[in-house]
Amino acid sequence: MNNLNGNNFNEIKDHIDQRKRRDLGLYIHVPFCKKKCDYCDFLSGPANKEIQKRYFEGLMKEIVSYKGGNNDYQVPTIFIGGGTPSAVDANYIKEILETVRNVFSIKNEPEVSIEVNPGTVNEEKLNIYKSAGINRISFGLQSTNNRELKLLGRIHTYEEFVDNYHLARNLGFHNINIDLMSALPGQTLASWELSLHKVLALNPEHISAYSLIIEEGTPFYKRYGNNHEYKKSDKIINEEELPDEEEDRKMYMRTKQILQEHGYQRYEISNYAKEGYECIHNNSYWTGTEYLGLGLGASSLVQNVRFHNITELNQYIKTCNKFYTNEENARFKHDRNVFTSILKDSVGIRENLQVLSIKDRMEEFMFLGLRRDKGISKNYFFECFNVSIHTIFGEVIDHLIKNTLLISEGDKLKLSEYGVDISNQVLSQFLLD
Repeated sequence: MNNLNGNNFNEIKDHIDQRKRRDLGLYIHVPFCKKKCDYCDFLSGPANKEIQKRYFEGLMKEIVSYKGGNNDYQVPTIFIGGGTPSAVDANYIKEILETVRNVFSIKNEPEVSIEVNPGTVNEEKLNIYKSAGINRISFGLQSTNNRELKLLGRIHTYEEFVDNYHLARNLGFHNINIDLMSALPGQTLASWELSLHKVLALNPEHISAYSLIIEEGTPFYKRYGNNHEYKKSDKIINEEELPDEEEDRKMYMRTKQILQEHGYQRYEISNYAKEGYECIHNNSYWTGTEYLGLGLGASSLVQNVRFHNITELNQYIKTCNKFYTNEENARFKHDRNVFTSILKDSVGIRENLQVLSIKDRMEEFMFLGLRRDKGISKNYFFECFNVSIHTIFGEVIDHLIKNTLLISEGDKLKLSEYGVDISNQVLSQFLLD
């Protein structure tokens, strides 16, 4: 149903290779937390202060390795994630951001976000964040119900979150996101709606509302197994079943309805914002902007090359120490762009370098762009690939429109409400043979 023949391949490739993107989003990974949550499969975990010290020393060396090699780029957004970045000494965060500013060209008034878990910040930490230029806080609340929080393995209470939220407000943070999670063990539609209304009463600028996914290798996976079947012998979850698919769907539909009634626009499948407060960093992922990941296991996409840093902590620290040898200093001094540094990588910090084919890029254009409420631009597809979107995906587009899953409005293509509900099935139609 999709068409990409050899006749126009070289013409498309030549056009793409001539294009240069100036924006480069930065993601900085802090892999430490006080306790790993039972549902979490991120690259994170507890660590003592000495390990943390060594990690941040290595991270700063990785950042400095790009000095002088990123002249083609400017940075509009910085996102500090984890793990729990707020669980470490705030001065590490400040030093990292100072180093980033010394190495990269930062746009005026960049969006600088940090993930914060309730109970891990105080007035001193938040003031350090503010002085370091952080202007967006993302609170990982997940639920306003303390019983649900305990079942998730969270170590904070809703009351601690409220205290931290008001503290951040009082200290002048005017762009705050709150993460919430539905389809939790023992959660009902009523308890989910109560969480939504409690959060709405706080009037945050942004709300991310995700449905729980049982990830392999987590304690939750051991309890629930395949198809969300928990083990009866597990006393912790014994009487707390997961909501079924129908209940999960009702939660999703009510989320959309309640948040939109309160002035939050859904701009991506799981993200809602007041006007002017969409997360610029996340939007850049969905619109194909290049990004560079710094830190343990951090993923990147630079000049159509995808890769990630090594994922073993001690190996990462040892590898970063190689950046300060005379040989490495000389090599990076003569590099003219970040892409050259990535391809040379003689210290071995990067893994799984994958040069994206034109097919890969076209697929990602559709997968990521159609997650957004605004959808995609047909003209921008042509600008990116020098070929009409209908030449490549015409049959799929016509089929999805006919089945009321996709809407065509002038230059725009976007998922219908029904298309959003079954987005995974819809987006899979854009795989190129």
